[in-house]
Amino acid sequence: MHTMLLRFFLMFYCSTAFPHSGPEIPEPLPLKPLGIAFGWDFDKPEITVQAVTKNLNVLFGTGGNIAVSTGKDGVLIVDDQFPSLMPNIEAAIGELGGQAIDFVVNTHWHFDHAEGNLALGPKGAWLVSHSNSRSMMLDDHLINLVVASYLQKAYPEEALPTVTFDKTMQFHINGERVDLFHFGPAHTTGDTAVIFRTSNAVHLGDVFNNAGYPFIDAGNGGTLDGVIRFCTETLKLINKDTVVIPGHGAITNYNALKDYIDMLSIIRTRMMAMIEEGATLDEVVAAGLTKEWDEQNGDNTGFINRSYMSLTHKIVDR
Repeated sequence: MHTMLLRFFLMFYCSTAFPHSGPEIPEPLPLKPLGIAFGWDFDKPEITVQAVTKNLNVLFGTGGNIAVSTGKDGVLIVDDQFPSLMPNIEAAIGELGGQAIDFVVNTHWHFDHAEGNLALGPKGAWLVSHSNSRSMMLDDHLINLVVASYLQKAYPEEALPTVTFDKTMQFHINGERVDLFHFGPAHTTGDTAVIFRTSNAVHLGDVFNNAGYPFIDAGNGGTLDGVIRFCTETLKLINKDTVVIPGHGAITNYNALKDYIDMLSIIRTRMMAMIEEGATLDEVVAAGLTKEWDEQNGDNTGFINRSYMSLTHKIVDR
């Protein structure tokens, strides 16, 4: 069903092309129709929980994956999905022994990972992000998903991160050292890798997508080269036993992240060879650059478009 809906959006919204610039930017969709396209059910949201360690769990629901640290010092979560889902999220955390959410780390500023700030900020949670993510939350921004688009509105003051960092930051909570790292523009310009040292786990947000090809927000400064670099730098900081939490999809491991880097690097090499020969986006799309991975990852339209745009700097979104 998910694939069929995406194909519908492709046919409906992407029938007209600009020379060298890919499909015309679709008119922004409201959140609910957009959610339907991505298989999100706001009417009957379900939260499932997977344990990493006794004190670290992952919540799966509508939007990005949420890491939850609970213990004697309180509750720290990584990403917070949507305000309407907060009762379900809080109930799940309660079942883990947690109470009120004390700290929220946004891996980046996109709505499906940070919109829960609108509920948690007014409740007194400390909101934390990279400085670029906070800057992006100050204004309206169009997110061109290629198969659709979404206009993310500026956040009110109470939903903005009150603590930001530029390169690194640390928490010491629940017997855990939590390291935050930023390695430059990647999925967005404000991505954060969150490493739980005691639990030996890392949450990468949407820099690492385990539910298909990555989306690169090229219209707002994201780059394919940056995604490869960000994941490579993260790989240096973890080990072969590290649990890897993606922005979307199932929890996985070091080898899966390494394979992801290898896949992106091979595709980039193929794409750059065509770009250097003067290939248009349509020619790159038709070349089957991702054919070995299409069965596993599904539709590559947005990935190829945004990768091409980031490598050629032919962005027409802004």
